[in-house]
Amino acid sequence: MSIDQLHTETLAAIEAAATPEALEAVRVAAMGKQGSITALLKTLGGMSPDERAVNGPAFNGLRETVTAALAAKKAALDEAALNAKLAAEQQDMTLPVALPATGSIHPVSQVMDELAEIFADLGFAVASGPEIEDDWHNFSALNIPESHPARAMHDTFYIDGQPTMVLRTHTSPVQIRTMMSQKPPIRIIAPGRVYRSDSDATHTPMFHQIEGLVIDKGITLAHLRWTLETFIKAFFEVDDVVLRFRPSYFPFTEPSVEVDVGYN
Repeated sequence: MSIDQLHTETLAAIEAAATPEALEAVRVAAMGKQGSITALLKTLGGMSPDERAVNGPAFNGLRETVTAALAAKKAALDEAALNAKLAAEQQDMTLPVALPATGSIHPVSQVMDELAEIFADLGFAVASGPEIEDDWHNFSALNIPESHPARAMHDTFYIDGQPTMVLRTHTSPVQIRTMMSQKPPIRIIAPGRVYRSDSDATHTPMFHQIEGLVIDKGITLAHLRWTLETFIKAFFEVDDVVLRFRPSYFPFTEPSVEVDVGYN
């Protein structure tokens, strides 16, 4: 094969290569250890000085031309592959995007949900009521007389222009509304926000409460003790607690106690 023919056929094969794999096969066939151009260059060693002076520049020129053509073709194939990849990966920015969920549940909400779940396992329903209450549900129906300090302006938020309406000071009005709307037996908890006109380093004007109400035949203080003990074990995830009842006074419950909890 003449050098001109080898030049023409090799460049044509490079141009026809459609993939990097095909181009590599052309390179090996021409420039590899057993390649046609490599074999041609090896013949220079058996030539006379005059023949090498004539053929050497031609053979080396062919090698350089083929090397440049291979590099140019490889660059073109790489660019085409990159463009194809970019075209396949492009996104339509006008389409709606499903954003991942952000944020988290507030710790107070988590606690209130856990409390409701524990009491639900004990057979309690969750009851709710308005946070803006009337005087009767918030005080009078709970045996809190008009002279009681809790009714004072410095303890209670009254609604401007509505002297008988308040921001509820406890969730106990929910008990009144439940008893007026349902017949016994009743077993509810009443979680929710309450408001007191009190704000210092240890108090906030808005906080959360949860209370329970059970009305049924044969209910005793022992049922209350068992309920509280079972709740505390579930909430704190412990098997052994120390529960102490202390007699106390509350205007709308009799008998009245406060509870101390100990855990080691």
